[in-house]
Amino acid sequence: MVSIILKIMDNSNFFTKERKTPMKKMLIVLACALFLLTGTAVANEADAILGEYYTDEEKDSIVEIYKDGDLYSGKIIWLKNPKNDDGTDKVDKENPDEARRNDPIIGLNLVKGFTYKGGSKWADGTIYDPNNGKTYKCKMKLQGNELKVRGFIGVSLLGRTTVWIKK
Repeated sequence: MVSIILKIMDNSNFFTKERKTPMKKMLIVLACALFLLTGTAVANEADAILGEYYTDEEKDSIVEIYKDGDLYSGKIIWLKNPKNDDGTDKVDKENPDEARRNDPIIGLNLVKGFTYKGGSKWADGTIYDPNNGKTYKCKMKLQGNELKVRGFIGVSLLGRTTVWIKK
């Protein structure tokens, strides 16, 4: 990367007619490298949320958080008890869209549309509760192996936080 920047500077009129000093070149290269590294560090911090999480202490389900373009979403990838008592697969029976009530719970997108806000916080997303078929605004904060997921109505004060543990 540094060699590419140096070639561009050598082949352009980047410097005025002043003499091109090695010190000036080095400072410009260092500034460019610092800029590139800072951007990479922010992207890595934003992607820290990626992975698989147990959604409760009983480890009844696992949600995989994945990147969808510039947004972060999550789907259920495992259930401790994926079948009903009659042996049929668990489905999204409370979904407000009748056409989706036979969709399997495994593979269900539970959290959607999050953007990274800095400081290990993701916001502007939603969380779906398959137990009642309702969707809530949501924000998340990663602290070590714990992902604090807060679903709420309107303002964050009117909500509930659950802690997901990274697998």
